[in-house]
Amino acid sequence: MTEHRYSLQLYTLRDSIKTDLAETLRRVAAMGFDNVELWQFEQYRDEYSRTLAETGLRPLSAHAMLVRQDARAALRTAAELGVGTLIDPRIDAARWATRADIEAAAAELNAVAELARDEGITIGYHNHDHEVRGDFDGRTGLEVFADALDDDVVLEVDMYWAEVGGVSAAELVSRLGDRVAFLHAKDGPYSKAVSEQQPLGKGAMPVVDVLKAAPDAVRVVEFDAYDGDIFAGVEESLRYLVEVDR
Repeated sequence: MTEHRYSLQLYTLRDSIKTDLAETLRRVAAMGFDNVELWQFEQYRDEYSRTLAETGLRPLSAHAMLVRQDARAALRTAAELGVGTLIDPRIDAARWATRADIEAAAAELNAVAELARDEGITIGYHNHDHEVRGDFDGRTGLEVFADALDDDVVLEVDMYWAEVGGVSAAELVSRLGDRVAFLHAKDGPYSKAVSEQQPLGKGAMPVVDVLKAAPDAVRVVEFDAYDGDIFAGVEESLRYLVEVDR
């Protein structure tokens, strides 16, 4: 059903994972997902290892703090679990104030990428809103950051946070081009009130336009929060993607 292009950020189901990781992943597989983006994979390494094998879910990607951290343990564990791309989910907003700050942060992520190559892992970065709020000669901080990254470091553009940050996510993705390997597909109002997020197609985000701007990027369903049945919201989002993403 999913043509191997859809994934789920397991942070979405963090409360269920804390209670029963194995059953949570079984439910994810039963929805029709082929892939997942791992959350807290170092903490739950053994449980993930068993349940990924059981369900056949592929850990295409995972999140871990990499900049200003000793990333070697995370890289080793990610490699053991078969993670393809390890993504830093957030570099502090204070480091996006100047071009020099941004380029220094990129250099630190490049250093992690050098270590990751030995493990066969690609390194990436995921944005929130602060990376796109600044103006650097008509370009966002995320674009300045991308220019300073090694060629094999990828981006995971969060369409919701890009739009909340004040830019067109579709135009941003188009400018970033092939650097965008993953999209965080989420919907809701133009608000930082994450509990107001909605299943894809039910909010204000230009979801279809963003998908069209990155036809080859993996679509990763995510909710930061949801005031409803989270499993129902995830399944509704997946079915929306399958319907509109043609």
